[in-house]
Amino acid sequence: MPILIELEKSTGNVYADLDFPDAEEMRVKAQLASKIGEIIRARRWTQQRAAEVLGISQPKLSQLMRGHFRGISEAKMLELLARLGRDIQIVVGPPRRSTKVGRVEVVFAT
Repeated sequence: MPILIELEKSTGNVYADLDFPDAEEMRVKAQLASKIGEIIRARRWTQQRAAEVLGISQPKLSQLMRGHFRGISEAKMLELLARLGRDIQIVVGPPRRSTKVGRVEVVFAT
């Protein structure tokens, strides 16, 4: 007899799917942390070397790269990306026609 598994379609945000109250903030932080890790790996830096360049402790960087970033603000993550040589641009879009809450989105230029 086959086992039936009920699937639920994702919202695209695992934090929202798990009913985290700060799901959007966590999604943005996860994207930023992922990019920081990607840059460090591409440069083949040790965590110690990266931490020195970023001006944070190696244990703090290790936590960030393992997805434990609750104690790190989005602003700090943007600062880390700038220290890694990335330009940061914040764009505020035009007003929406509806009364729906706007969204925060991270876009990485190539």
